[in-house]
Amino acid sequence: MDNKRIAVYGAGSLGTVIGAFLSQAGLDVTLVDVWQENVDTLNTQGAHVVGTTDITIPVKASTPDDLEGKFDIIFLLTKQIFNDSVLAKIKTILADDGTLVSLQNGVPEKFIATQLPEKNIVAGAVEFGATAQGAGKSELTTVYDRFKEFAFKIGELDGRDTERIEDIKAVMDNVGETVISDNLIGTKWSKLLINASFSGLSAATNSTFGDVANNDIGIQAILSIMNEGLEAGAADGITFDNIGDKNFDYLKKPAAGFTDDQIALVRSIMTPSFGLKASMLQDLEKGRKTEVHDINGVIVKTGDEHNIDTPFNDFVVATVEKAEQTGTLPVFDDSVAQLADMLKQGKRQS
Repeated sequence: MDNKRIAVYGAGSLGTVIGAFLSQAGLDVTLVDVWQENVDTLNTQGAHVVGTTDITIPVKASTPDDLEGKFDIIFLLTKQIFNDSVLAKIKTILADDGTLVSLQNGVPEKFIATQLPEKNIVAGAVEFGATAQGAGKSELTTVYDRFKEFAFKIGELDGRDTERIEDIKAVMDNVGETVISDNLIGTKWSKLLINASFSGLSAATNSTFGDVANNDIGIQAILSIMNEGLEAGAADGITFDNIGDKNFDYLKKPAAGFTDDQIALVRSIMTPSFGLKASMLQDLEKGRKTEVHDINGVIVKTGDEHNIDTPFNDFVVATVEKAEQTGTLPVFDDSVAQLADMLKQGKRQS
């Protein structure tokens, strides 16, 4: 794999970290970004990774328009809202026998497979955190040793163990240890449920993860979003990865309502992230379009395909859409009041 041409498409917070460590390993890597200042800074000053480390690594970077030739491996890290144009470009630069490794949030592989042959796609999940700090700079927020011990999960779409997936792992191990999964789509769906519930409600309530989870209405809404995703995903043939050491089935709502143990488990797993605001909320604060349709909207769409109601995910999508359109952030107390009414209505219906 040493002679392969590699592109990191989307040199934001995660892409900068990934491109830096692949470049440090001596691989032929190009970081790709539409932000000209970022590209120029990366080329002249290198990729600066701070946070739980502090390194500056020389890299080469390019805008999409200036790319030349074909790439053997492309790591995709752009937001899904740009996938129409991004994938159109990738079609022109991916080698015929090349591999696109999807590292986007959510579950984009079904759509990507309508644009590229499935044989050219590997699914992936990023297991570390980073925050953009301006042109050419990214803050690694995961403890460094943990980052090096477990950075990614990857897998073939059909779950097979192939020579190709082993080769991709060998490349990605230069960033951090990479685990091969025979159920990567199940892994991404499990991450989607966490993202849809915590990130979705953080955006829809204009608050941190902890503000939502520590609220009695908020935690029940979190579990309700997860339950809608569990039902929709199961109908679509998804086998979910565990949440902590528990099977996701453990979080299915009993007839008498969510239990104290279920609530405690979800709170405990997310406690280290309680101070965070969702990237979707940060997008709203900056007047940007969010990925809500690629996160909560995936559950809504899958539910529609199988005639499954998803009112709590519908609420998140509608609330975030309204904030995008009006430029006005949601009000925590108003959103919680609406969620409380929905929970009461659900109890009456059951």
